Amino acid sequence: MAKHFTPEFKLEAAKLVVDHGYTYVKAAEAVNVSHSAIPRWVNKLRLKRQGKTPAGLPLTPEQLELREARKKIQRLEMENEILKKATALLIVATDVKLAHPL
Repeated sequence: MAKHFTPEFKLEAAKLVVDHGYTYVKAAEAVNVSHSAIPRWVNKLRLKRQGKTPAGLPLTPEQLELREARKKIQRLEMENEILKKATALLIVATDVKLAHPL
């Protein structure tokens, strides 16, 4: 039967590796868990610290808002580039008409 550990226990075990320099094996021995459990917990902690959500977990409202804001910024930057290019083309066309009137 598989052992179940609290999220707090997993976090503290992962911190042994991430914050205190333990190897996976030494951390597993220190908290008396399987050697295969520690890498998963460490990966989850590292993702959390990078602001990423591990696969399979729902996004927080803040993460959803950030994702939407980034999409909006990207769209606005693209629109801005299009407007800059259109303005440059209009200036060139105006200069050509002024230089060569019909």
